[in-house]
Amino acid sequence: MTVDVTVVGGGISGFACARAVQDAGRSVRVIDRGRRPGGRLSSRTIDGRAVDLGASYFVVGDDARFARVVGDWEARGIARPWTDTFSAIDVDGGQTRKTGPVRWAAPAGSRALVLDLADGIDVESGRDVERVEAYRVDGEDAGEVVLAMPEPQARRLMAGIPVAPQEWEPVIAVVLRWDARRWPVDLHGAFVNGHPDVAFIADDGDRRGDGAPVLVVHTTGEAAQRWIDDPDAVIAPVAAATRRLLGIDAEPVAAHAHRWTFARPARTTGEPFFRSPGLSLCGDAWGDSAAVRTAWASGDALGRALAAS
Repeated sequence: MTVDVTVVGGGISGFACARAVQDAGRSVRVIDRGRRPGGRLSSRTIDGRAVDLGASYFVVGDDARFARVVGDWEARGIARPWTDTFSAIDVDGGQTRKTGPVRWAAPAGSRALVLDLADGIDVESGRDVERVEAYRVDGEDAGEVVLAMPEPQARRLMAGIPVAPQEWEPVIAVVLRWDARRWPVDLHGAFVNGHPDVAFIADDGDRRGDGAPVLVVHTTGEAAQRWIDDPDAVIAPVAAATRRLLGIDAEPVAAHAHRWTFARPARTTGEPFFRSPGLSLCGDAWGDSAAVRTAWASGDALGRALAAS
């Protein structure tokens, strides 16, 4: 039996869409190539501990629907307020403290947010979709088809997809673990200005709340592009730069690199989603700013629109 909606892509946008469809009483399934849902909120177990490799945090913003979801996550211990204060570090290591909106994190890793949205949804994991068209996935009837993924990936599945090409920036996330914490307890996170390789540093033990001596460093887009075919090669220069920037006097005892070819859109469309008969797109490029809340809102809005049609 054909479902009403088939979502291809198991990140937060895809499951927000699926959840909205199912909550409205329509049938939906999600197809994802990963072994577990998560998308760019994926956490990977490294040395026996889940580490966030994708989005560093999320901000609630002024979306009342998303605020209710986050409030429920907080009540059940799935998400928690992390910090409203980050550092800005220049290339010489000088730091300035800056206060902004409250950043949120997930104690069990950001994948937990997606897994919670996926609860009770029909999911087919580990499947590589080869071809989509309106109302069809790999030649089979699929109801309304939603591509919840970056536009360049969507275009690989459908030649002539009816949206304008989008430019996306790569990032390599480098996990650095020490034998003990060797940086200030109030580091939280730091934007690095003017560095050729390092863009952001997150204290993952502080973010997760377990105090683990782990930093997750995101490269600049330019550095990721240079090392996109050999992400492990970026570990040494990023580790050295991180030590200089934070004044750490020891080498990390373990390191891991993860490549995100399509980490973030260079610009967003300003529209909440793309919709045409039988084929729609959603994600963090479909909104006013690239963010976790944008991805959720895009999927949720599209799911509600599909369910109402």
